[in-house]
Amino acid sequence: MTDVLSREAATRQSSIFQALHRHLDANDVLSLGPGAPSPQYYPFDHINVQVPSIPSSDAAKAVWDETSFTINKYDMKGGKSGYDLSSALTYGQGTGAHQLVDFVTELTKFVHDPPYQHWKCIMTGGNTSALELAFRTFTERGTYALADEYTYATAFECANPLGVKMIGIKLDEEGPIPSDMDDILSSWDEQKMGSKKPHVLYTVPTGHNPTGSTQSTQRRQEIYNLASKHDIIILEDDPYYFLQLAGEVAKDASELIKPTAMADLLPSFLKLDVDGRVYRMDSCSKILAPGLRTGWITASAQITERIVRAHEISLQQPSGFSQAFLYKLFAEQWKMEGLFRWFNHLQIGYTTRRDALMRACEANLPKEVASWNVPKAGVFGWVRINWQLHPSAEMLGPKDIETEIWNATAKAGTLIVPGSWFQPDPTLTLSTMFFRINYASLQPELMPEATKRFGDALRESFQLK
Repeated sequence: MTDVLSREAATRQSSIFQALHRHLDANDVLSLGPGAPSPQYYPFDHINVQVPSIPSSDAAKAVWDETSFTINKYDMKGGKSGYDLSSALTYGQGTGAHQLVDFVTELTKFVHDPPYQHWKCIMTGGNTSALELAFRTFTERGTYALADEYTYATAFECANPLGVKMIGIKLDEEGPIPSDMDDILSSWDEQKMGSKKPHVLYTVPTGHNPTGSTQSTQRRQEIYNLASKHDIIILEDDPYYFLQLAGEVAKDASELIKPTAMADLLPSFLKLDVDGRVYRMDSCSKILAPGLRTGWITASAQITERIVRAHEISLQQPSGFSQAFLYKLFAEQWKMEGLFRWFNHLQIGYTTRRDALMRACEANLPKEVASWNVPKAGVFGWVRINWQLHPSAEMLGPKDIETEIWNATAKAGTLIVPGSWFQPDPTLTLSTMFFRINYASLQPELMPEATKRFGDALRESFQLK
């Protein structure tokens, strides 16, 4: 495994003081060593939290008046809880709190069950932090990484300052096209490209950002097989995994929506990983709240050990408040069954919003120039615009037309995101035109007006009646 590590990652050493903190767990230790302040002087005695419970009989409902818990400073004394504020708010380990690691490890085992022995989970400061560390761990300045031809912008914004260039794989309605990935790698010319063949692939397989596509089981297996063939590390960024939605769009808002059973979730790359080549990133941002800045990675023990070494001199661990809250919520309040009901609740809620947006697009966008697919997961739709039908197509070109449409839509009071913003290589000529639309945050009753403004901007730009 050392041959896939960057020079920086290979030379990371254990933190002297992080190692010293491990001895504090012994009950009889009298500490004159580490520089942590006394919990006596933490100005936080307890936190009261109210959270919803989801009835097993109706996952569409969230009951708010029955479920609350308190996180006290000294809950661990006397065995009241497995975690408390005195422990959460002191310096921690690069793995994150072991109590929370134990829970996400159990969750990972149940949902993904990686088919090799020496895998581990560690907590992270969210997927952006985990991704930046992945690039620092697996790539060198002046090298390339594989991504999709349209990809999450933060991915290449992480890679670019590190001197890592991204090369895009062509996409279809299921995501990256395996034959194009194979062609890129099989025909790689080191002299022409000035770099060795990429050995890292970044992908968002479920509810892709920005396209909304979801890779089928067969597509995932094909991509994984190519990764094995070319010895590629897969960076599986999967914050929308538990937001897999009902397939068909409901005809109206009264139609009953069924959530996705845990047994019916698509297999992750981690579940297919017989080689230990997947670096999987999970996040609390889309299943709870982005401000928690907490997630976890799952990878081979050799890789997680290198990430722990990086955490020890940077993040150290996620916020203690976030970890205490998540432990209490996951392990002591909801437990696994309650968490799965929460996922079902989110699936119903986001399916309702997706369907509302799809019906609004059908009613308000001009089909002469606009088309779209129904997302099967996540929170994004992807509208394709036939820019060649623009009356000034030859004179303006796709980039100027994209800007014209975006400006007109923003002026009308609706925000959409131009597809060109998601191109990892901005020097490539824009040959197709897309806009990303998000159904997560807007109330369903406002979606008809939002899409009407977008549709009116398109009609004005293309001079349609």
